[in-house]
Amino acid sequence: MSSDSPEARPPVVTPVRVVIALCLFAPFVAMLWVGSYAKVDPAFIGIPFFYWYQMLWVLISTALTMTAYKLWQRDQRARRGGAK
Repeated sequence: MSSDSPEARPPVVTPVRVVIALCLFAPFVAMLWVGSYAKVDPAFIGIPFFYWYQMLWVLISTALTMTAYKLWQRDQRARRGGAK
């Protein structure tokens, strides 16, 4: 039996990878579901909801992408046996 047998390799879908996928998928869902934020009220410091909601998602998307990247790095290190 070779070392590349299915028993020797870690599973492709893991809880960490599911979290990574959700972190990357959430901004798309939030921005593509326009009906949820296509309104003027509530305004924030005079800015209509439609605009400040999208700008808020720029910050949230940045945080989620950074989280996904860090989780991916940790996952890859664990798969390589802790190297690097």
